[in-house]
Amino acid sequence: MELNRFQLGLFLGLFLGWFQPDPLLSQTPFYQGKTITVIQGTSPGGTADMMVRAALPYLKKHIPGEPTIVSEYMPGAGGVKAANHIYKNVRPDGLTIGNIGAALVANAVLGEIGVLYDINKLTYLGSSHSSYHWVFISRRESGLVNLEALRSASGVRVGAQSVGHAVYIVGRLFAFLIGLKEPKFVVGYSGPELDLALPRGEFDARVTNADTLLKRNREWLTKGVVEVQAIMEVPKGTKHPYFANLTEIEDFARSERERKVLAMLRAFRQVGSPYILPPGTPREQVNILQEAMVKTFRDPGFHTEYKKLTGDEPTPLMPQEMDRAVKELPRDREIVEFFKKISGGGPLPPR
Repeated sequence: MELNRFQLGLFLGLFLGWFQPDPLLSQTPFYQGKTITVIQGTSPGGTADMMVRAALPYLKKHIPGEPTIVSEYMPGAGGVKAANHIYKNVRPDGLTIGNIGAALVANAVLGEIGVLYDINKLTYLGSSHSSYHWVFISRRESGLVNLEALRSASGVRVGAQSVGHAVYIVGRLFAFLIGLKEPKFVVGYSGPELDLALPRGEFDARVTNADTLLKRNREWLTKGVVEVQAIMEVPKGTKHPYFANLTEIEDFARSERERKVLAMLRAFRQVGSPYILPPGTPREQVNILQEAMVKTFRDPGFHTEYKKLTGDEPTPLMPQEMDRAVKELPRDREIVEFFKKISGGGPLPPR
């Protein structure tokens, strides 16, 4: 049977196609043989670092090409130093990821001095946690055995990392709402250093994560080293099984303004510790990393490792959810100014 030109061309095209490699199958994954650096706005060894360490092996597993992933630590100014660096200096090639902490969003919304980044222009990869329980603890040897003793004392020393750090801000809000008299805020510690400094009496009280307290310092509770005075639930109503009977911080609020500023802080905390990419990162790399992060957060192995390292269950916020949460954050100017007075470096405002 004689073939016409069209049939012959079609046959030759199909025949040759059988012997041509599929470019999609032969293409080397972008991340194969490359190294991704995760810049953390914190010091090594603390809870924030443990959260990242739990995720990295699984992030590597779920990125096609399984690149090497390393951490770089850049503490300073409550995460502002690292965030500014990622926003302004990092090459947007998909090879550098930031993990800054909740202060990333709070510092920007509050317009803190030194913030050079725009949270609306960053690309978000999600967070390993969006539910949180802060507890305010006091050193028993300081005589701060209950709320009455806290309110009666003057000049209670509250320890934290740095002005602008989430632990500092939450500690200030607890002190304000509980009604401490002229509290003094002692800063300059890393997370692990805070654990060492409290029993030594370098300060009298601090805030910490409830599950971290149970994992790293449970003997403080069993031996009566500290008293746990109150708790903050994020989101409100999520009871902690061990501390379910503690007074929730909102019970100390006296006005709608105080409840609104507390709602703002809960919103900041619910964003968690965002993984971010600098503006201008190519969409191809963004899609790869966002998909890999979603798979990481859903990986049972990650949940096991996270629980082992932090003592807490992960409560992931996925990339799209985080992007929406940032856009919907309350930004009422009056409440922002009130919040800034509470979270800043000066005396707490009068009630």
